[in-house]
Amino acid sequence: MGKRYSLRRRAAYSATIIALVLALGTLGMHFIEGMSLVDSFYFTSLIATGEGPSTTPETAAGKIFASFLSFISIGSVVASLIFLLGPFAGTLLKYGIEFGEEELKRIEKAAEHKNGQARKEESSSGSK
Repeated sequence: MGKRYSLRRRAAYSATIIALVLALGTLGMHFIEGMSLVDSFYFTSLIATGEGPSTTPETAAGKIFASFLSFISIGSVVASLIFLLGPFAGTLLKYGIEFGEEELKRIEKAAEHKNGQARKEESSSGSK
């Protein structure tokens, strides 16, 4: 239950951060540029996902706000996804390393066995 709760908490934090950035960006573009709320949300979501906006802000204040918004929103989305998926990626990496180490041991053991067989054959053919 602890892991599930932790994952839910991480998901809630991540969703909250992304929603906050989208809300601030939407309201900022709405009041600075005079866009409708739907257009402001669309503009902000395109910036936050790294797609890039379909229109360019018309005012200098809008352009400056969009510039800061792009740095903050892209960073927030990436950080939220890393925060959410980090434990999963760490577990996957751990199992991958363990699997790699086991395979390396298996290969080394097979090579030792093969070398041992070759030595036996050499010694038996040399004594004849």
